[in-house]
Amino acid sequence: MFGQRRSRDAFLVLPRVTAPATAPAITAPARSVIKKLSILRAASIDFDGSRPILRQVNPVTKTDPQLDKALGLRHAFEPISTPIKAVEQRIRDQARAFDPSVEAYVAYAIESHGKRLRPALALLAGGATGGILDGHINLAVIVELIHAATLVHDDVLDHADKRRGQPTANARWGNSLAVLLGDTLFAHALRLATDFEDNHMSRRLADAASEVCLGEMIQTRHRFNLQLSVADYFKILERKTGALFAVATELGAFLNGASTEAQLKLRQFGMCLGTAYQIYDDCLDIAGDEGKVGKTLGSDLRRGKLTLPVLHLLESSDTVERERISQVILEGREENFNDLVQATIGAGAYGMRFRQAGKCLKRQGSTSVCSHTPHSKNPSTDFASPSRE
Repeated sequence: MFGQRRSRDAFLVLPRVTAPATAPAITAPARSVIKKLSILRAASIDFDGSRPILRQVNPVTKTDPQLDKALGLRHAFEPISTPIKAVEQRIRDQARAFDPSVEAYVAYAIESHGKRLRPALALLAGGATGGILDGHINLAVIVELIHAATLVHDDVLDHADKRRGQPTANARWGNSLAVLLGDTLFAHALRLATDFEDNHMSRRLADAASEVCLGEMIQTRHRFNLQLSVADYFKILERKTGALFAVATELGAFLNGASTEAQLKLRQFGMCLGTAYQIYDDCLDIAGDEGKVGKTLGSDLRRGKLTLPVLHLLESSDTVERERISQVILEGREENFNDLVQATIGAGAYGMRFRQAGKCLKRQGSTSVCSHTPHSKNPSTDFASPSRE
């Protein structure tokens, strides 16, 4: 049970919450939230060239600067600035639930201050469907813990030594401990999920965690598979990344008793946003700046994970060139990777994948989620106000 406990055997310092039977009225500020978030990437990046170019984002800010990702996210998350701080604190609180001998390891994995996209989506979905309950804070903590577990395992699989500018868990303590750390975070997150009164929450969160793991397994199974199709890769993306985005937005609406249709629409938005985000991440892995991105890059290609830019290059090449590219991938010689990256960019694969991500967001952003929920009787209500029971 969620309770105000501070002992080390506590699982989460949160009160129990119950989803309301009926959907509360939607607030006026919430009407633009999903649209505002959806135009962030599409508006802040020029998708027309072979390389993405950041440009001004008038719908997001009046200062008209050349936005970077961090500034863009700050503007998009402005409506949830107070509850996201509560989420951050509760995430840090989780380390104290463990035995002192492992507390430091857990703290290292969960206190690295990532972008917190999935928690933010849970809060935004709650705001867009009536208001942010304490249950949304709980949900946000759980989806971030699941995400943290997947990152620890990913770094082991990819032999990555840097994440968010810091050494990865496997780089610091070895693969064995890192695998167990990831397992611990998964188990802790799913244990927390059972404390929701409605077991629909725990079932959906468990389903999402299972989908993420399945997506990673399928992708690993297809390493160096030069016959992998773009359609199959999209299925992998939807599982390994989209599923957790989707459950965050879906359950954010469920906690407010939103209609089934509204939950489905928000789920679709989360799925598409997660897929677009993974496309963007795939592009960065090939042609990003490791110093700016803050993590080990190039690991996908070196480990035989054929991402969308590479798949596009293979599809657009003639037979002779495709054979040469395939040989470079299969042989894995470091000296040949740079030429392959340049070929990928030169073929327009990099820019094409950014445009594909942008189109995905624009398509989902045009769908009105708010039209499927009751209209507000009090338009002046701020959905990011303090949590209510």
